[in-house]
Amino acid sequence: MSLSLSKKAMNLKPSATLAVGALAKEMKREGKPVISFSQGEPDFTSPRAVLEAGHDAINKGYTHYTPSNGIAELREAVCAYYKKHFGLEYAANDVLVGAGAKPVLYCALAAILDDGDEVVVPAPAWVSYVEQIRLCGGKEVLVECGDTGNVPTLERLKAAITPKTKCILLNSPNNPTGAVYNAETMKGIAQLALDHDLIIINDEIYERLVYGDAKFSEIVALCPAVKDRTIIVNGVSKAFAMTGWRIGYALGPSKYIKAMGSIQGHLTSNACSIAQYAALGGLKDADDVDVEVMRKAFSARRELVFSLLDKIPGISYTRPDGAFYVLIDLKGLLGKTHNGVALADDAAFCSDLLKSKYVAVTPGSAFFADGTMRIAYANSEDDIREGLRRFAEYVAEIK
Repeated sequence: MSLSLSKKAMNLKPSATLAVGALAKEMKREGKPVISFSQGEPDFTSPRAVLEAGHDAINKGYTHYTPSNGIAELREAVCAYYKKHFGLEYAANDVLVGAGAKPVLYCALAAILDDGDEVVVPAPAWVSYVEQIRLCGGKEVLVECGDTGNVPTLERLKAAITPKTKCILLNSPNNPTGAVYNAETMKGIAQLALDHDLIIINDEIYERLVYGDAKFSEIVALCPAVKDRTIIVNGVSKAFAMTGWRIGYALGPSKYIKAMGSIQGHLTSNACSIAQYAALGGLKDADDVDVEVMRKAFSARRELVFSLLDKIPGISYTRPDGAFYVLIDLKGLLGKTHNGVALADDAAFCSDLLKSKYVAVTPGSAFFADGTMRIAYANSEDDIREGLRRFAEYVAEIK
């Protein structure tokens, strides 16, 4: 009998964003003046309506199991949210509530993939997409869009489709690039799914965080014909500043949602009861004011980041329209040294930046974007100014 780990476990790559974030927090505990741009976590406290709803749920003793697919009130509130913002009609049974968008996404992939099935993923891409696809027996097919403004071309997406393709996995606004896919792109992707009989998984977790003249394009609202083949994944973590509450959800055809619910039932049972009621309070009472206040703050921080990055030589970036990320091209600095440390690749660059300047960022190789780094501007303007001042200082010291 072998005592070795499974091949799946041995081949699994840890989350770089969580790893860098954990290291940054440990260094802070040691008293080091770390400024972290590594994790996509808003620095805002959850809205008052969320906190009050959570407290109320505790005081009322809502501390027991809930239905595995989520409390009916929250599923109904999700339906009302999608009706209000996108004019889409979903029933409560078309909604699954889970312990964060990440496990909901896993359930979606597990529900549709058989061994060898292929999933088309625009890259740069969030690392967990690929690891989850592999855990479910599938194979990722990355479509490079770093040279096309971080938005995939329909020609490249079409060329990636094979007889084994089962799904297209989308994320707009995008992590790690902040790119927002326009309506024309979304309509084209919808048509590809129809033409090739594919399922769409659309990760919309950043849909409220769009800036300037850009608009969020909801694929089902734009092309109702794909509603019966689209699984929407969303949650309250980002726009509602509820990362720690761990509430995500999916909307989609009942056959997919039911299968996802069965899988979730064997993994986690239900999401935390108190967190579900807190999310309900957020959707009902924080949607119109609190979310917009935070969005405007992110918009101002975005402009601040642009103004500071534009003064730093040797780097470049595509200005993002959404989320709270900027992917920075470091290729002009790699191959050089900083105080005797060789900057051979983006991982070495980001490691030395953290050790020497106490600035935590995520290497782009974690997102299949070698030679880049991602910063998340989900922190205060003071931290942004100081962190990017240190980054500029670091760049100036490179030889």
